[in-house]
Amino acid sequence: MTTRVLRTERRFGSEHLQRVARSLLDAAPTCALSTTAAGGRAYINTMYFAHTSPWNLVWISAPDSRHSRNIRERDAAAIAVYDSNQRWGGQDRGVQIFGRASELRGRPAQEALNAYAERFARDERVLSRYVAYRLRPSSLKLFDEAEFGAGTFVSVRVRRDGTLDWQHTEEYRDPT
Repeated sequence: MTTRVLRTERRFGSEHLQRVARSLLDAAPTCALSTTAAGGRAYINTMYFAHTSPWNLVWISAPDSRHSRNIRERDAAAIAVYDSNQRWGGQDRGVQIFGRASELRGRPAQEALNAYAERFARDERVLSRYVAYRLRPSSLKLFDEAEFGAGTFVSVRVRRDGTLDWQHTEEYRDPT
């Protein structure tokens, strides 16, 4: 028996999607950042993050780290946020975020550092040693079984004004 992925016309309104997405981002303090290294090799890094309005994710990192160098060379990036304490068979949830990442300078960097310090402790010794980065998302993939049902992923587009537009719904189903 093989699981099938069905693309459905099951739609969700923008306000509902925004509420679920915000809840998913608030659910965990860490994420997995995926970048692309030279030669197309995938690279992943686990880190703490904060989010700013409307859906930008920010973090601090050493500018000479592998993922920071990858971002300077290739700005395409993805981030997965999920509660790592979830157990198989429960009502799982998480969000995948796709977009462009960049190092921040000036006022945007200070705003990112403030958001990061607000979510975590404001430790100037730590904040002063690192550079601020931001992922500007173009799309999200939401997974919240309590909201959407088991095995259901909802893909949304992020508009410039921060509105989330439903794109499609995928349901993972066992054939019957």
